[in-house]
Amino acid sequence: MAGEFVERPLGWLARRVVDRVGRGRYLVGIAGPPGAGKSTLSAVLRDAIDAEAGAAVAEIAPMDGYHLPNDVLRAMGSLARKGEPDTFDVAGYLAGLRLLRSAAIGELVSWPTFDRTIDTSVPDGVVIDHQSIVLTEGNYLLLDDFEGRTWSAVRTLLDECWYLDAPRQVIAGRLLHRHIDGGRTPEAAATKVRDSDLRNADLIATTKARADLVLLEKGGRYSVAER
Repeated sequence: MAGEFVERPLGWLARRVVDRVGRGRYLVGIAGPPGAGKSTLSAVLRDAIDAEAGAAVAEIAPMDGYHLPNDVLRAMGSLARKGEPDTFDVAGYLAGLRLLRSAAIGELVSWPTFDRTIDTSVPDGVVIDHQSIVLTEGNYLLLDDFEGRTWSAVRTLLDECWYLDAPRQVIAGRLLHRHIDGGRTPEAAATKVRDSDLRNADLIATTKARADLVLLEKGGRYSVAER
């Protein structure tokens, strides 16, 4: 079980990763609820790893690039639930992780990203080739199989997986602003947060104990739970 949280600088987290890299590509997962700041942590951690290694050795491969297309979700009657576990192309995400795992360093691997401004995935949004460390971030990296989708296979493809948390009120506030910025009315944004996002957060919270490292973000600083 996680104990007291101790603040750690980004350099400490970066050294933890760099020190564990072997001959092949090293995959680090960053899981956690929506709005916890996984994308921000991934970006600053990538830069810190590069600084620690003295070269551009890290890149980000986000899970969100594997959102199912809106027309598919609309046909499923699931567009309003976008972001829940069954609204992702899990098989595609697993195939991408397996390719990252098997591809030789230097071999080009294209990865989709997600553009919130247009609410859709962007094929080949990032290209990974020489990078020996890949950070993949997303909500459900530690989830068990869910409604016929083999989420549990994700963890088997990662060398380690962290869980990033944040206070619930912080998560709710960030998500509300995110949805309003994305074009929803304040009322529709609040409904999305209440009926979907926070429900997802509760499901994701049940996976925290499976993480190799539990972090808490507050004010742009990161604390690590002592075990």
